[in-house]
Amino acid sequence: MNIPFEPNLFGYNINIHLILEYAAFFIAFRYYVYTKKNIDDSITSSNRLSIILGAAIGALIGSRLVGLLENPLAEFSQENLIQLLNTKTIMGGLFGGLLGVEIAKKIIGERTSSGDLFVFPIILGIFIGRIGCFLSGINEFTYGKQSHFFTAMDLGDGILRHPVALYELFFLTFLFFSLKQLKKTIVLENGELFKWFMILYFGFRFFIEFLKPNVFYILGLSTIQLLCIICILYYNKTLLKRLKHAR
Repeated sequence: MNIPFEPNLFGYNINIHLILEYAAFFIAFRYYVYTKKNIDDSITSSNRLSIILGAAIGALIGSRLVGLLENPLAEFSQENLIQLLNTKTIMGGLFGGLLGVEIAKKIIGERTSSGDLFVFPIILGIFIGRIGCFLSGINEFTYGKQSHFFTAMDLGDGILRHPVALYELFFLTFLFFSLKQLKKTIVLENGELFKWFMILYFGFRFFIEFLKPNVFYILGLSTIQLLCIICILYYNKTLLKRLKHAR
């Protein structure tokens, strides 16, 4: 199989990344519905719907905004503008979704933590989407820098690169089962599972960004890395609390 993987069906090249992106949303949502059926949810259905709506709007805005800020120095030609408007990132989607949920909860007066139900569906959705990113090779900006490391691969341009999307697939698998085990063995506060998902995933993305050929930096860090720092600072109380208990 060659990468980028572009299967041909009835004379048309299939955009495998787009198909897997839609599949990620659908399967993740179905997994969420299944999970919700097996849990006694203390949040009413109407409030839960408002929270999901807030998350969706926040994710849409956040993914586009952070995607745009990854390369704000790009020339604003008509071609580039269309490409920039279509640029999106899961990091901005997650943090934007988080802010969207918090705003929605303020509006409806909901004080119960609502994130735990979303953790495993989100991980599954990201996993499916990252398969599409990996199969797209250099057509998606999820490839890595040139490398001679033993994991390096030709992602479509004849250059051996870090397969960053593949690294993330392994991490997401580890994260999924680790959080499952954490949930079984430790009594977590309501909402704490989601907080640890955000801390661990954003922590991973902070370090993996060093392997990507980013072009825009502030203080030596990419836009994604700065967002990762903001997210971890947002959850600093959770980190400090667990570190205190560990000591």
